[in-house]
Amino acid sequence: MKPAGSGPCLQERYAPQSICYGCGPANAEGLHIRSFPIRDDESALTAEWAPAPRHQAFPGTLNGGVIGTLLDCHSNWTAAYHLMRLRGADTPPTTVTAEYSIRLRRPTPVARPLTLRSRVLQAAGNRVMVEAELLSEEDVTASCRGTFVAVPEGHPAYGRW
Repeated sequence: MKPAGSGPCLQERYAPQSICYGCGPANAEGLHIRSFPIRDDESALTAEWAPAPRHQAFPGTLNGGVIGTLLDCHSNWTAAYHLMRLRGADTPPTTVTAEYSIRLRRPTPVARPLTLRSRVLQAAGNRVMVEAELLSEEDVTASCRGTFVAVPEGHPAYGRW
């Protein structure tokens, strides 16, 4: 699966001032997840991310909280981008995580770049169910399934991007 085109990622294009720890371009200490649509699949995104030694739980292995953040933020952008395209909008709606669960399948190494892949399973109204995986080379090390919701004006997260 190849990203569609090059240039800015969704976060840089639609939320350059976001301070989100996982995906906010404006958070100097954040993870800076960079999500891109997958060519020929309107309901899927991909991202590459390189861990640093500070992200370890124990020598050579990625921290589970970091894994959760990677999967959560990337999945949230999958939902927001899907709703934007579905609605024919110019910008994605503000979405938040309603629920998600993570399955840690095997230790995730920090010695090489990782890949995030996600896809929409279903969408109804303001709710989108997303499935995502974290891969080290071709090995799936963690997976996630979650529900993400577009929030209305008045919600504390509204307008964050």
